[in-house]
Parts: sequence; C-alpha cells; structure tokens
Amino acid sequence: MRKTYESIVNNGALRQIAVMLLGTCILAFTYYHINAQNHLSEGGFAGLALLGHYAFGISPAWSMLLLDIPVILLAWVLKGRRFMLLALIGAIAFSLFYAGFEKYSTLVIDLHGNLLIAALLCGVLTGLGAGIVLRFGGATGGDDILSLLISEWRGWKIGNVFIVSDIIVLGLSLLYLPMKETMFTILAVWLAGKIITWTTTFQLHRPVKKVLPAAIPAKKVVAKTVPVVHSLRQ
Repeated sequence: MRKTYESIVNNGALRQIAVMLLGTCILAFTYYHINAQNHLSEGGFAGLALLGHYAFGISPAWSMLLLDIPVILLAWVLKGRRFMLLALIGAIAFSLFYAGFEKYSTLVIDLHGNLLIAALLCGVLTGLGAGIVLRFGGATGGDDILSLLISEWRGWKIGNVFIVSDIIVLGLSLLYLPMKETMFTILAVWLAGKIITWTTTFQLHRPVKKVLPAAIPAKKVVAKTVPVVHSLRQ
C-alpha cells in the first residue's frame, strides 16, 4: 500500500485527486441541496441511500459508504490497488462532504413549486460532477465502479450504463415517493447520463500551427530561378 501511495504522488496524481474532490463536492452539494431538499430520488447507490433517508432517516453520508465498500474491494481485484485507492478516496470524500453539508450548510434551495427546474439542475450538476471524476480515472462510489467495469467489459457508453442501472433503483422509488417526484427524477437521471457521456468523451481540438519553410536568401533565389544568358556573339 505504501508503494501504491508513493507511485500516486510520484506520478503527479495530486492534481488528479484535487479534480476528483471537486467532482465529489459537486455531487454531495447537489444530492443534499437539490435532491434531498426537494424530495427527489436518484439512481444507483445514491438513490438507495436517499431512499434509506426518506424511509428510515439514515444519513446518505454513511449508507453510501457502506454500500461502496464491497464494490471497492471488487475493484481492488479487477483494477488493481491504484484504482481501488482512488475509488476509496472518492467514496470517503463524498461522505465527508455530504455530512458537512448536512451539519453546517444553511442554504435552502426550495424548488417544490417547480420540480422541472430542480430536475434539470440535478441532471446537469450530477452529470458534471460524476463525469469529472470518471474522466480523471476515479469513481465517486460503488455504482460508478460497476458502471465503469460494465462499460469496459461490454464496450457500451458509460452514460448509457448509468441510465440502465438507475432504472432499477428508480423502480424502487415508487415504493416511497409519489409518481410526480419519481418522473422528474427519471428526467434528471436521463440528463445526467447524457452529461456524463459528454464530459468523459469531450475533446478540445487545438488548432494546428502551420510550419512555414525557412526563408531563402535573395541571392540563392535569383541563382536558382534566373537562367544564365550567354552573349549572342559566341
């Protein structure tokens, strides 16, 4: 484990970890301030954690971590220690961010009167947060890891894998949430899947600089282009 940690630091992955923390912070912010405050669900493990919150009052900060641990161990076997360590950092960071928002945040985003805006915000922000983490080689939780493994195994777009896996959890949402909230959650999950695909595949094409040939001295140009004129008397 020490060698793995040293290799991560030596390979310049501190920047990678910093970007992953930004992505997990965006996710935790969205799940607490938009999903939980407006009674929307979510797909994947986050959706199961939110259902546990609605049904039993369990904080998603810790239920998410408990759900993630078995999958992170699976990632250790299939993807190696380095990926496992990055996934563990992402899972712990999400739990800490969410717990911090629960305890200290005074921001209230009440969109009960316009769940369409809540669903659009949720889809864009969760897609962006998860996409950032996945693009930089990490994972925000166990469902991210499973989706990544399935995407690599089957060759499917990772955003589509998220959508398919989320449908199962959204079906369970009907047991605790009204149809209206569930339908807007489906919209948010669909949009998040599209944003994840765009974020992980987007390539910024830089303009190619044209290399001009070196300037040729004037004397050489004349020598090469002007034919020698012989005297007419010869």
